Amino acid sequence: AGMAVRLSVLPSLRCLFDEPVQIRVAGLQPQQAVTLRASLVDESGEVFQSHALYRAGSSGELDLSRSPALGGSYLGVEPMGLLWALRSKTPYKRLAKRNVLTPFCVDLEVYEGHGDTSHLLGKCTNERWFLGEGVKRISVREGRLRATLFLPPGPGPFPGLIDLYGSGGGLIEYRASLLASRGFVTLALAYMSFEDIPAMPKILELSYFEEAVNFLRKQQQVKDTGIGVLGLSKGGDLALSMATFLPGIKAAVSISGSSFNSFIPLKGDGFTIPVHPYDLGRVKISDESGIVDFSGVLDDHMDPATWDCRIPVERSLAKFLFLSGLDDMNWKSDLYCQDAVQRLRQHGREVEFYSYAGAGHLLEPPYLPLCKVSIHRVLGMLMHWGGQWREHAKAQEDAWRRIQAFFWQHL
Repeated sequence: AGMAVRLSVLPSLRCLFDEPVQIRVAGLQPQQAVTLRASLVDESGEVFQSHALYRAGSSGELDLSRSPALGGSYLGVEPMGLLWALRSKTPYKRLAKRNVLTPFCVDLEVYEGHGDTSHLLGKCTNERWFLGEGVKRISVREGRLRATLFLPPGPGPFPGLIDLYGSGGGLIEYRASLLASRGFVTLALAYMSFEDIPAMPKILELSYFEEAVNFLRKQQQVKDTGIGVLGLSKGGDLALSMATFLPGIKAAVSISGSSFNSFIPLKGDGFTIPVHPYDLGRVKISDESGIVDFSGVLDDHMDPATWDCRIPVERSLAKFLFLSGLDDMNWKSDLYCQDAVQRLRQHGREVEFYSYAGAGHLLEPPYLPLCKVSIHRVLGMLMHWGGQWREHAKAQEDAWRRIQAFFWQHL
């Protein structure tokens, strides 16, 4: 027969996880029907897979940045569809990187025909890394701090960021390591459910977050023009609190966050912000699946009775960026963002705000597939996070660009 079928990933088989690649197949018959499949095994042995049906062009070539998928996990021209459409074999699993020192290996295969995957024509593996060449990972256990510091190669100085995840707790490093690979000194900070930090602390102390800021500021490679903070979900309201009450925070990003203090009282110097009132009796649980809709548990944030729980962001001199998904099923993050944005604008503060149609609660770095439902690690409930596959994937790409541009601009 003709030349062998070659499956290639350009510009290279090795890249950072947030980099788009070009997937091509050469050596097919003109108009040949093929099935492309991607699979990835995460660190716990969970298998994630996607597939799409294609037809080669008249020259026997297939280029995913130009050819439409005719069926499978997605439809149409989606250069990175095989990645963002990865789905776990076991339901309700979230793809997350625990050890950033190793890559995720995505096996790509091309099979003859549509649907029947018995005849393999070609394959290759795309190594997707979370740590760029020369980025240093340093475990931090200094004072009360439970964190990981990532240093880009070279003397810098680089802008410094603190990275906070949500109430699931733990020390989550993959977003921080990617940001360090993009030129930021980044401190991934744990604040609940990690080592000696309880799963549900009775109180969070602002002084703990201040320790993190001071630690980051004294790193030699960090620019002395101020620190940025990035938070998702519960981390979002903490980012706003840090920007409001701590000196030296120049820029804050809240992803799917809120404009008030949620779930754990925040103790500052001579004041405590109480918890925004909520009632777990308002949780809706769907009978068949046991999936929890959490979005109605909070009291109305427009009721003045809740206003002592608000974070007075309008007092802050920092710059703010708010990002939210309009299909967030966990949290009315869009309404809560609008509330903060309105207060900031009324006080003449600079603020950027983007909400994404069809995006869910967990807006992650690009090409991490949508997780609609997973177990909340602290509450132990199956949480509905929301999101539509394609829209959520596009939102993650856009948000990632905006986050980096925002920090470069203000730091």
